Amino acid sequence: MGVHFAEAPASTLIRESVALPAEARAALRTKGLRNNAQSAAAKAINRVKPFPAVFVEVKDLLERNGLEKIYTKRSIKMIDEMTTVLEPAPLPDFVETKYVKDITSRALSYIKAGFPVHFRGPSGTGKTTLAMHLASKIKRPVMLIHGDEEFTTSDLVGGEYGYRLRKVVDRFISRVLKTEEDMVKRWVDNRLTVACKYGFTLVYDEFTRSRPEANNILLSILQEKMMDLPVGRGGEQPYLKVDPNFTAIFTSNPEEYAGVHRSQDALRDRMITLDLDHFDYDTEVAVTRAKSKLSKQHVEMIVNIVRSLRESGKCEFAPTVRGCIMIAKTLKVQNLTPSKANGVFMQICQDILASETSRVGSKTNQNRVREIIKEIVEKELSRGRTIDTPEETDKENIALDVVSDNEAEDKKQQIESLVGIR
Repeated sequence: MGVHFAEAPASTLIRESVALPAEARAALRTKGLRNNAQSAAAKAINRVKPFPAVFVEVKDLLERNGLEKIYTKRSIKMIDEMTTVLEPAPLPDFVETKYVKDITSRALSYIKAGFPVHFRGPSGTGKTTLAMHLASKIKRPVMLIHGDEEFTTSDLVGGEYGYRLRKVVDRFISRVLKTEEDMVKRWVDNRLTVACKYGFTLVYDEFTRSRPEANNILLSILQEKMMDLPVGRGGEQPYLKVDPNFTAIFTSNPEEYAGVHRSQDALRDRMITLDLDHFDYDTEVAVTRAKSKLSKQHVEMIVNIVRSLRESGKCEFAPTVRGCIMIAKTLKVQNLTPSKANGVFMQICQDILASETSRVGSKTNQNRVREIIKEIVEKELSRGRTIDTPEETDKENIALDVVSDNEAEDKKQQIESLVGIR
């Protein structure tokens, strides 16, 4: 499973911000460039050109013709804000089984009802991929945030980054020089503010890795649909009304994971949590096969080994579908099959699964897990579930056809000889 990211067109924003002021339209009309600017906007609205490329094109058009001064500060600010906007699109090898469809359908129903969704579960259960897949179903531009221990509220809302210098030189009287300089701090909205302002979908991945106090700003956003803005943001209103199209999707690991903080009860109470576990058998086979391009029979053997190790309950951490993908991809790259790896398959399974299931680094524990993996692999190989490669299978089928044809010819000759005798 995977997600492809592209720049978001955000047609509503384009319609709103490409509308240049009256003096800009007049200047463009004078130079015969208005149609060019409108064409650039139309292409972006129709998703021919990704956003924010249209802003850059219009800006360059104005600058080439000496009209850069009429380009609005608001549009320039929007170009800076939109550089982190994403539009998720499913990859060609994305796997959507009954299990995935069921979770997606439930989550979409909660979002349509106006509630944020929280995917919680151990690593390797597809939380982030499902979150991005869900975001693609909502069909709105996405702002992606990854939780971090060092995050503060300003990392979500915005802050003062750099300075803006303004200098005025007055030479109205030739013999008098008058200068005026003004330097102010430059405020930049961060991703949470941009998402709330324009109604984007917020994907907050591993949000419990941020300190709880940094996430307090989310309480009023999710409940009252209002966002408190810092005083230093400027002359705008101290509150921002959250756009009705704003949607939030959260993911997190269990609290016993390293680097994970306990979330506020008030925040968890404002979202609907879906606890995810390991994929079912069919989904694990489909995901591993899509990622590795290995044959189904060989993928099933790998999945059986990983699931047997998981169900044994003798590992510090249960192996996930990531282990299946790692083993399958390694075999595919080396052009090997489990039955003809000459011991390499056993070594690959031990290396990958031992490192995934034991994170303490104890040598005794590593050896114990390797012995368990060895028993499981040998048992799986002895069952004869591995088949030959498709090329060899085709050769065998051709050989069988030849044998069948020879047998038929022999029978025909026997019948003819019997008829002749009679």
